[in-house]
Amino acid sequence: MIRLSVNGKDTDVDVDPDMPLLWVLRDTLSLTGTKFGCGMALCGACTVHLDGQPIRSCVTRVSAVGARRVTTIEGLSPDRSHPVQKAWIELDVPQCGYCQSGQIMSAAALLAHTAEPSDADIDAAMSGNLCRCGTYQRIRAAIHRAAQLKAGG
Repeated sequence: MIRLSVNGKDTDVDVDPDMPLLWVLRDTLSLTGTKFGCGMALCGACTVHLDGQPIRSCVTRVSAVGARRVTTIEGLSPDRSHPVQKAWIELDVPQCGYCQSGQIMSAAALLAHTAEPSDADIDAAMSGNLCRCGTYQRIRAAIHRAAQLKAGG
């Protein structure tokens, strides 16, 4: 058994210690908001937070998580009230939507550490997240809007 803290709840999972965190989240815990994209940490669709830092869950072994806190898109807010989620909805960011949970998780991590990110900050933080639909301009605008919302505007 492996003990995990996922979205603020401790849970025990009976899985192979080498299983990628992504599959524990999706298949064992039924948290399907985190997506499988490439399986090689190249696209960002599987991004979750580990103690607040964005990681690629497709290449993170569940045994490597230890006592650290895992946050998935489902745990970002219970009612889509996180500033990034609000901005994504307000600016109608997604097209197909497949990559968006990973995009949102990376954006939330950026804003947790940088209150007013520049375009260069956004580009650097989001560079590992691919969007096949090309919504990059809306993503950048939504991150700027989320920063405003977070600041109370």
